[in-house]
Amino acid sequence: MGHCLSCFNNQANTDVDTSQRHKDEMTEIVTNNQVPTVMISDYPQEEPLLHNNDNSVNCYRSSSNISNANALNSLNEYCSNDTINKMHINNDKTPKSFYQKLPSIPRTMSSIGSSEARISESKINQLFDQYKDNLEDAILAEGIENLCNDLQLNPDDFKVLVLAWKLNASQMCRFTKTEFVQGLKNMKTDSIKGIQQKLNEIINELKRDSEHFKDLYRFTFKFGLDVSTGQRILPADIAVLLWRLVFTNNEPPILDRWLSYLEKNPHIRGIPKDTWYMFLNFCEYVGDDLSSYDDTEAWPSLFDDFVEFENDQMNQNITKNDIKIQD
Repeated sequence: MGHCLSCFNNQANTDVDTSQRHKDEMTEIVTNNQVPTVMISDYPQEEPLLHNNDNSVNCYRSSSNISNANALNSLNEYCSNDTINKMHINNDKTPKSFYQKLPSIPRTMSSIGSSEARISESKINQLFDQYKDNLEDAILAEGIENLCNDLQLNPDDFKVLVLAWKLNASQMCRFTKTEFVQGLKNMKTDSIKGIQQKLNEIINELKRDSEHFKDLYRFTFKFGLDVSTGQRILPADIAVLLWRLVFTNNEPPILDRWLSYLEKNPHIRGIPKDTWYMFLNFCEYVGDDLSSYDDTEAWPSLFDDFVEFENDQMNQNITKNDIKIQD
C-alpha cells in the first residue's frame, strides 16, 4: 500500500512538471504568433471553440490540426485575453452572416413563370358559369352564341373553329366544363379580352406553320361528327360547310369546283375520314390543273369521279367552242 502511494505521488509530481512545461511551451508559441493547433478566425463556417463575452473573442477549431477532445481541453487553458491581445486581433470583427454572401436573384429570374401565375382558374370557372346551360354542366348552342357575341364574332367565323380546336371540343355546339377550363389554361388566358388576343396570335401562327394547320384540318373532321350517335362519316352538307370554313385564309384553287361537284351530286351523302384527310394532299398535288392527276395512284374513288366529271366539262366546253368557231 505504501509503495502504491509513493508511486501515485511520483506520478502526480510528474504530471505537474509536464503540465508546467506544456504551459511554458504554449505561451512561447502564442507569444511568437505561431498557433499550430488553434486558429483565431472570423470565418463563419468554422465551429467556435471558445467565446469570451467580455472581449467578444472567438477561438475556432482548425479541422486539420485538432484531432481529439483531449488536445482541445489542454489548449483551452492558453486562450486567455492577454495571449490573444499579443496577437493584435481586431476584436471589432464579427462573423458575417451566411445569407449575406448569397447573390441577389435577378429580377428577370424572379419573374419567370409570372404569366402562368396570373392565370386564375377561378376566373375561368366564373367565365364558364356565365355561359353554361341552366340544366347541363356545359356550354350549349345558346351559350356559345352569347360567347361569340362577347368575342365580337359570328358563330360561323373561322376564329370560332380555332377556339373549338384549342379547347379540343368533342363536337359542335357544345363545350364541356373540362374542355373549356383546360383549354383556356392551355391558351394561358382567363378573360374575354385574353381569348381575343390569343386567337389573333394563333391565326397568325397557322399562316406560318403548315403542320399546325394540318392538325386543325384533321380536328375539323372529328369536330363535325355527331359522337352521340357514333357517327363515323361526315354528312356531305356538313362537310361542304366545314371545308369552306377551314380554308377561310388559304383557299385551294380547286376548292370551289370540288364543292360545286358535291352539291350537284346529291347521291354523295357522306365523306369518309380518309377522303377528308386525302383531300388536303389532293389539293397540294393537282394545284389548279387537273391534267397532272394520275388515276392509277391510290386516290379515293370520289376523287376519280370528280376529275372525270371535270374533264368531261372541259371537253364539252372545248367542243362547244369548236362548234361556234365553225359556225
